Amino acid sequence: MATHMIIKNKAIVEDDWVVLRMDENDTPQSVVVPSGKVIVPLKVWQAQRDALQHRSDLGVWFASDERAEDMQNDVTKFSVIAVDFPKFADGRGYSIAYHLRARLGYRGQLRAIGDVLRDQMFYMQRIGFDAFATRPDKNIHEAIKGLSDFSLSYQASVDQPLPLFRRAHRGDRS
Repeated sequence: MATHMIIKNKAIVEDDWVVLRMDENDTPQSVVVPSGKVIVPLKVWQAQRDALQHRSDLGVWFASDERAEDMQNDVTKFSVIAVDFPKFADGRGYSIAYHLRARLGYRGQLRAIGDVLRDQMFYMQRIGFDAFATRPDKNIHEAIKGLSDFSLSYQASVDQPLPLFRRAHRGDRS
């Protein structure tokens, strides 16, 4: 089996997690969650919570039309939470990430999955993502460069709560 690589904490590393994607015949109640480190859809967690809640090797992923608040009581149970970007132009995952980090206080690994491209990664990092499963058809060594495309940010975000004008020392203007 080929090793899958991800970007985690600004380094390219082997991924030891599997993302569970349901087939069209699966339902959240009936899909079988395999053993090992598995990131399951939020709907599967909600449907099978009683059976899965004692597993320490479980993560959860959000579809772009789901809300972080739907898991607010369980957010601390997971060392990995992923957010799916179904297509490049769908930015709803940024809001999910913001809510997980800023409002729900999630401190574990926050992973971007799906249509993750270099052009997005700097901004994803600013909003709290620290792991990226880039598209398989893209060069991960090129993609990691996207994390350092800019050296300075003007706006406030999860990674820098103060905007630049509040951080800049202006000196005496007399």
